[in-house]
Amino acid sequence: MPRNDAILANRKPVAPLGLITLKSCEPLGDKVDAYLVKWRRDRKSDHLDFVEKNAYTSNSYKIQVSCPRFGSGEAKGTINESVRGLDLYIMVDVTNYSITYSLCGQTNHMSPDDHYSDLKRIIAAVGGKAKHITVIMPFLYESRQHRRTARESLDCAMALQELVSMGVDNIITFDAHDPRVQNAIPLHGFETVQPAYQFIKGICKNVDDLKLDNDHLMIISPDEGGTGRAVYMASVLGVDMGMFYKRRDYSKIVDGRNPIVAHEFLGSSVEGKDVIIVDDMISSGESMIDVARELKKRKAGRIFCATTFGLFTNGLAAFDKAVEEGLIFKVLTTDLVYQTPELLERDWYINCDMSKYIAYIIDTLNHDCSISSLLDPYDRIESLVSKYKSEH
Repeated sequence: MPRNDAILANRKPVAPLGLITLKSCEPLGDKVDAYLVKWRRDRKSDHLDFVEKNAYTSNSYKIQVSCPRFGSGEAKGTINESVRGLDLYIMVDVTNYSITYSLCGQTNHMSPDDHYSDLKRIIAAVGGKAKHITVIMPFLYESRQHRRTARESLDCAMALQELVSMGVDNIITFDAHDPRVQNAIPLHGFETVQPAYQFIKGICKNVDDLKLDNDHLMIISPDEGGTGRAVYMASVLGVDMGMFYKRRDYSKIVDGRNPIVAHEFLGSSVEGKDVIIVDDMISSGESMIDVARELKKRKAGRIFCATTFGLFTNGLAAFDKAVEEGLIFKVLTTDLVYQTPELLERDWYINCDMSKYIAYIIDTLNHDCSISSLLDPYDRIESLVSKYKSEH
């Protein structure tokens, strides 16, 4: 049962619950739905009246939707059952490239733009009939374009404003590249959730001989932008942290960005210590492997790479090689984005399941309760670490 079950058992939901999982997010959505069904079936609901009880427990909270396409590649959003009066949660994974559609006889892989358009189609199909709409978008659409440095578009800010103008009340995302994008919608709900607890749990579950103290462990941020998440994890574990500064050549642009000349390290000695590199995403993985190589030059022990989103845009070969060379020990990412079967089979990979956490958030919000304790898992991490130390 959820940790705050005693509170939820005495609160009425704001409205009957509805869960829409777009095709891009179906596996994760199915697991979230299963948790919600189980918890609500087991929970005491004597304080609810007959009508509320009938809506409260269900075999599934999923609403069946579809986005069929015409031969030209155009599409429409269709909702196949009533959503009137529901507290609606819509889940979408904009990075899921495994889904294809036919365009004039050609097979096209769906891009983030296609997934975002499908999300808007479903919101438009709801037509304002739901009581509340919350969009759960783990990888925030266009979040890497979070600020303007030249005459260029601010896609993420535009997308957020577009969603709230269509009637979305809350947007929940995970580890936003820059949380300041919420300034685009200051009067609406925006939460960016950190999976720090799941990372520590994943490492503790898969590694038996980890020493969680300042003499044997260190947290590293691979760049100055990720310092915040590294500081949080280091403070919870009570260990030191360090960071790398990416020195770039600003005189040239390669593939739309300034190439990295060197990684400069700021921090105390890592010699003999296990290291956890914490970041928001692995895209191609070049930076992560470069940082691991620099740490090995400084005689670091085992290196764990913990990132929220494992995109692996250039495939897995570079990581296979890095593991083989002894640069990286384990890689942890969440199931918030699409994971290839090949990735799940790698023995160096640790999958951090986020479905239970998302179910906690949905269940709590549906009862109109605070999610502050869920957003800051300090106590849970402390309890987990104490348990690990006593058992090992």
